[in-house]
Amino acid sequence: MTSADLPDGADVVATDDVATEPVTPDAPRLELRDPLPPVVDTVAALDDTCARILAGTGPIALDAERASGYRYSQRAYLIQVRREGSGTHLIDPTAFDGLVPLDTAFDGNEWILHAATQDLMCLAEVGLYPEHLFDTELAGRLLNLPRVGLAALVEHYLGLSLAKEFSAADWSTRPLPEPWLVYAALDVEVLVELRNLIDADLQQAGKREWAAEEFESLLLFQGPPERKEPWRRTSGLHKARGRRALGIVRELWQARDAIAEERDITPGRILADASILEIATSPPHDLNGLKGMRIMRNRGPRRFVGEWFDALERGLALDEQLLPTTNQRVDGPPPPRAWADKNPVAAERLARCREVVTSIAEANDLPTENLISPQLVRNLAWEPPTEVTLESVSAALTGQGARRWQVGLVAAQLTDALGTASS
Repeated sequence: MTSADLPDGADVVATDDVATEPVTPDAPRLELRDPLPPVVDTVAALDDTCARILAGTGPIALDAERASGYRYSQRAYLIQVRREGSGTHLIDPTAFDGLVPLDTAFDGNEWILHAATQDLMCLAEVGLYPEHLFDTELAGRLLNLPRVGLAALVEHYLGLSLAKEFSAADWSTRPLPEPWLVYAALDVEVLVELRNLIDADLQQAGKREWAAEEFESLLLFQGPPERKEPWRRTSGLHKARGRRALGIVRELWQARDAIAEERDITPGRILADASILEIATSPPHDLNGLKGMRIMRNRGPRRFVGEWFDALERGLALDEQLLPTTNQRVDGPPPPRAWADKNPVAAERLARCREVVTSIAEANDLPTENLISPQLVRNLAWEPPTEVTLESVSAALTGQGARRWQVGLVAAQLTDALGTASS
């Protein structure tokens, strides 16, 4: 599993266990209770897997491994499934046109996922759609646990350490090495037990209904919003001074993205962001000049030198009116740091709203970002309803995706905050 990127202010996204989630060194290591199963990569093996899952009981633990950092796509290259009475199954989705028979075997049962937003899209891509789910990572956030990665939760609830040394592996590798398969199987080994323990804590904290609403909303998850100008995510973009340099960056980024998508290779392995910036800030005069640049000494970038030069020429030839602006176009309010100058009344409203959200979050032992989306609060403070009432504020919150439990906790006090700011 890998992290997903969302725009600033979007709802909290699941994070995966990597080096930032250390576990106690002397905690006993989680091990497989059953022999490592073979990879399911034939129709006969898939039919047998479906039959065994149907014969099992209780919820179904799932995980998926992708090849982020190696591949352009976010497809699943391994899917892990575990159910009581059924055991663990490691399924190679690339061996099949789709996994509809597996989806049928799952019908009506709860899925247990850790960091569901990371896996739901790649699972849907192969025909797997949940009807009910339980997200252990999101539940950990609602409980305001200090660390909510899978390894941290396994340690917290079960006193076991879970290694994550292959989280960044190239899962498109075939055949998959046995240590990787063990690692993958362990990711679902105790998800059922973990779910039950976390659920008990949610019940005790009075947050089970909140979690149910959060899990239900995940059933509609369609992935992060598409960025209007994704090329602006180029690392070090601030080094490109002026619109012409930005135009060259855009052309190079788009050329790289097209090559990456066609070859299913992550863009950074074709041409690094730093190389794009070096070309844009010191553009060579001709093809030979580009070939002579230090960044073209490596075989990867040099292989597509013609495409880079064509992109460079397009950027240099762009009409001034077609060059990108130096400021990114954004929907909604500007960055909060600019509010004091652009709209001081809104800046005051935002400060009052933030105080309210912080106070409510502390009273309910919640992270502020899980109590209510920071972006939603900014939208409301920048442009409140024409008539600020509890009903209008509640409607605005609901219309932008806030859940019932969130509206119930924050609407009244946000109404007061919006209404008492000076105007």
